[in-house]
Amino acid sequence: MSWTDERVETLKRMWTEGQSASQIAKELGGVTRNAVIGKVHRLGLSNRAGSATEKVAAEEAKVADVPPAPKSEPEPDTSVPEVEEPSTQSASPPASNRRAIIPAGQPLPPQPSANEISPEALENVRKVEKTAKKISLMELTERTCKWPVGDPATENFWFCGLNVQPGKPYCEAHVSVAFQPMSSRRDRKR
Repeated sequence: MSWTDERVETLKRMWTEGQSASQIAKELGGVTRNAVIGKVHRLGLSNRAGSATEKVAAEEAKVADVPPAPKSEPEPDTSVPEVEEPSTQSASPPASNRRAIIPAGQPLPPQPSANEISPEALENVRKVEKTAKKISLMELTERTCKWPVGDPATENFWFCGLNVQPGKPYCEAHVSVAFQPMSSRRDRKR
């Protein structure tokens, strides 16, 4: 099936009338709904003529010989989402355990998991990271520590690269932070 000028015009007309991709495919014949959607996007028609309320306002404006009000685009939300800190005084559990997604380039909130790691393990990790090989993603192998360090959105991002512990993806220092016995994690939550 080829997209002739006539078929493209039919597609454009039906799309702006608000017909569904399935209805357009049925009208054109020999083409699938997905093919219609793909052609709509390639033609840049993905924005419909408007919502039902906008259509009603346009019809009312035509009747009153008044030009329709221009569409106002919603302002993009540029605010930084707030991350709720768990309250220790609340008796009821939080509605959701999910944290807000922080947009790329925004500063990350303090990580509560840093308080759960023993100070000795953190100090050991800091020492090891000073002697790390600081390798890139493309240099990782099954024998190199895959512990990420830094912000992936910056050029200062790297992986530890030291020799891994057998059967683990990290070096000894990073294993001590990543893999903690169940009992010690359970004790810290109490």
